[in-house]
Amino acid sequence: MNTRILLTSFETWLPHHKSNSSDDLLEQVSQIKSLRYSLNFLRKLPVDFELAPNLAIAHINRLQPDAIICCGMAESRQKLSLESCAVNGGREILKTAVNLELLANNLTATEISHDAGKFVCEALYYAVLKHLGECQIETQCIFVHVPILTADNTGGIVADFLSLIHHLATNK
Repeated sequence: MNTRILLTSFETWLPHHKSNSSDDLLEQVSQIKSLRYSLNFLRKLPVDFELAPNLAIAHINRLQPDAIICCGMAESRQKLSLESCAVNGGREILKTAVNLELLANNLTATEISHDAGKFVCEALYYAVLKHLGECQIETQCIFVHVPILTADNTGGIVADFLSLIHHLATNK
């Protein structure tokens, strides 16, 4: 059976953004034809605290993916950031069940973060983790913050991201 992986990205939200690096990364990945997995893209989610999670959860319910990689832009970061948890308004903390240390092992353009940003990225991650837990869905889910892609960093970031996909697809 072909492993189904859902990949999400956001649209831009500030006037100076020409694009959203999370969507730029998914565009790069979508051009790679040699991947053995069934990649399903939910690109350019609206930067909206209710609409983005609702659209993602509806897509999850329809697709029933084996793994989910939600992506968001973090223009102040230099590496891909694997988010360990999501917080709901400072109260409830939900952690990913994925072993991020193992996932990030030997990746050069990736780090682990414990701060999903207190914005729509965190709201999406929290809502998806909560939905998976409440519905007892055994789907692996991570959130990856993506730095601005440049000529210098794109190769390493794409390579690490492909390694993340491979790891999630083969370690169900």
